Amino acid sequence: MKDHNFFMAEARKEALIGLQEGGLPIGSVIVYQNEVVARGHNQRIQQGSVIRHAEMDALENLGRKSNAYYSECTLYSTLSPCSMCSGAAVLYQIPRVVIGENVNFKGAEAWMRQHEVELIILQDQDCIDMMQTFIKSNPQLWNEDIGLPKDD
Repeated sequence: MKDHNFFMAEARKEALIGLQEGGLPIGSVIVYQNEVVARGHNQRIQQGSVIRHAEMDALENLGRKSNAYYSECTLYSTLSPCSMCSGAAVLYQIPRVVIGENVNFKGAEAWMRQHEVELIILQDQDCIDMMQTFIKSNPQLWNEDIGLPKDD
């Protein structure tokens, strides 16, 4: 049986694809019955999208499913999900979110817990380092992605 580290490595692969495309290095996979059924990476820059965070990209790539299906999924994300992505996880009743790291950004974790989403935070050093490097090199893109005003 594959473990959380295996699936987080798959999410990291997605993050690297996003980075290679000129976007933010945030990746996500959705797992159903111990298999990756959808993949996504942050594509806000690449697609000029206001919503295409990694988790939203993975959900879009998964496509429309029943609530019963979502309720058996686990969402993996290299970075703690923002309010938008956390809202989608709650809306579609995904019971478990595995987070690569929340050192660089702590999303809506308390809110997800209030809605009975199980959170598993790995503090994966590769995820932490990848995000720290990106933020240091691209502070304006980072601030835009998380909704902060532009640094002047």
